[in-house]
Formats: sequence, C-alpha cells, structure tokens
Amino acid sequence: MTDTPTLPAVSREWHLASRPVGWPKPEDFAFVEAEVPQPGEGQVLVRNKYLSVDPYMRGRMSDAKSYVAPFELGKVMQGGAVGEVVASNAEGLSAGDHVLHFFGWREYAVVGAKNAVKVDPEAAPLSTYLGVLGMTGLTAYAGLLRTAAFKEGDAVFVSGAAGAVGGQVGQIARLKGASRVIGSAGSDEKVKLLTEEYGFDAAFNYKNGPVAEQLRAAAPDGIDVYFDNVGGDHLEAAIGSLNQGGRIAVCGMISVYNNTEPAPGPKNLARLIATRGRIEGFLVGDHYDLQPQFVQEVAPWVASGELKYRETVVEGIENNLEAFLGVLRGDNTGKMIVKL
Repeated sequence: MTDTPTLPAVSREWHLASRPVGWPKPEDFAFVEAEVPQPGEGQVLVRNKYLSVDPYMRGRMSDAKSYVAPFELGKVMQGGAVGEVVASNAEGLSAGDHVLHFFGWREYAVVGAKNAVKVDPEAAPLSTYLGVLGMTGLTAYAGLLRTAAFKEGDAVFVSGAAGAVGGQVGQIARLKGASRVIGSAGSDEKVKLLTEEYGFDAAFNYKNGPVAEQLRAAAPDGIDVYFDNVGGDHLEAAIGSLNQGGRIAVCGMISVYNNTEPAPGPKNLARLIATRGRIEGFLVGDHYDLQPQFVQEVAPWVASGELKYRETVVEGIENNLEAFLGVLRGDNTGKMIVKL
C-alpha cells in the first residue's frame, strides 16, 4: 500500500481529430488536456506508467465496419496500459496496486474494477504485461498452437519476425520442437537479432530481394506453418512454399493497412488445392481461455532466459503518436512501449 499522491488538475491525452486517409498524419490527432476525473462506485483512478501502441489501432481509426468499434472522433483513444492505482472506490483494489487495463493514450484513467487486471511488478517488469506476458504474447501462443495447429517437427515461417508477436512465435515454435524456423524482417540488423539472439534457423531481409526467392532459399524443403503478420508478397510466397497439409494463421497484414485501394490477393491461391492447405484468420480475443495455460508455460521460459524479448521504449506521452507511426514504419524491434 502507498499513500494516495496529490493529483494534478489535468491529464494529457490523445484524441482522434479526423479519420486518416492513407498514412495517418499529425493533423488527424489532437493532444489535449482534460480534467482528472474521480472514480465512481466500483471504479479506480489509475496513473498510467506504460502505454502500448499496436498496428491494429490503425484499423480503429477508420469507420469501416470491423471486429471492434472504431475510435470516436473528438474522444480520447484507447489501448493497452499498465499503471498504478492512485485512488480506489472498488473492493479488491487499493492505492498502490498495479493493474493492466485498456484505457491508454492518456496519463490518468478511470477504470471499472472489472476491467482492470491486477499485476505483480515483483514477478516481472511492468512493461512485460503489455508484451511478452500480455496480449501480444497470447496472440503468438494462440495463433501458433491453436489456429495453425503447430506440431513437433513442423517447419515454421514467420513474417514481421522481429516484431513483438513474430519474435515470440518463432521462439515458441523452436522451444516446442520445430524442425526449422524461418523469419523475415525489414533490416539486416533485425535479421541478425533473429538468428543470433532468438534462435531462428534462418532469416532474411525482405528488402533485399523477392520474398518468394528468399523463402525458397531459406526453406528448401518447404514450410508446414506460416504465421502471417504482413500479407501481400509474404502471403503469396508462403503459399508457394507450403507443404502438403500446411496451415497459415493470419494475424495481421501490416503491408496493406494504409492502402487507399483494395490490395490484390495472392496469385497462387489455386496451389492450396494441391497442398490441401488451409488459411485461417484469428483474433486474440477469441482465445482468452488459453491465458492461464499461456502464462504457466511461457513465464518460466521468460524467467529462465530461454525465451528472449526486446522492447523499443519511447519516453513521454507527448511522443505517443510518433511511437505509433513508428510501429507502422517498422521502426521498432520487439514491443513498442511508451513510458510515461
């Protein structure tokens, strides 16, 4: 328990000012001050310490019908956050507790106790609850093991492999007995990270040549699982290298998020007939039942150092937007975190 600190009168927060067309621009957003609210019954006031920025947020900036409601114009945006309870009006949570919640993009947030998950800063660094032990980690775990139905001996290809999800997918596959793990990334430095630190068997810089050719060279015997974070030419290349009975789990398609026209689909979809291949999209929200199993299995790997992770940390909420744009550009290695 800690004493409740004296609260400032205002909290800085990011609003969506207009819906971006193509790449988001700074004028599509507003950085404003708002009065610090008091928690009502069953609520807590949280001072956010770490904020998450993720590629899927680009979709919420559009008003197109999707699996989650769009951000409202003129209202504060949302995202994963970890913070300290500074005032509580709810049973089970006290000032000084730390919680994971979904009201980021702001310094202070009023959160319903039922929407706050208590986390232990002694068990793991607070930032990890947004990444390797949080939603991104569960995304990797569920997508690989449930959606792609990974089994020991599979050859696995991961695109966006130096990102928060992709890096974990490849390492989990390796730890669970993959015959070969291949990753793609956007720089030679990231390729080196994948092979020298994360234990990938092979990796390539997709900017250095056609993805299909580089994948064939890295996986001459083909692949059994493709974990897709990129779409586009990566998806087409994976279909071209898919072995019989291969599975493709579609987690994201960052290559098309800012397109203003529909992106063309893979030209080789007919190959799925011969390979009996399967493509399936998934959302982590459909797999929260795996959370206890995920933490039980992955946390010891993290603690022992068997599963490594990287974070790209940007300081200051005033830089939240730039951190988000950096994710879309691929500036991050591992999880992009904003530290307040």
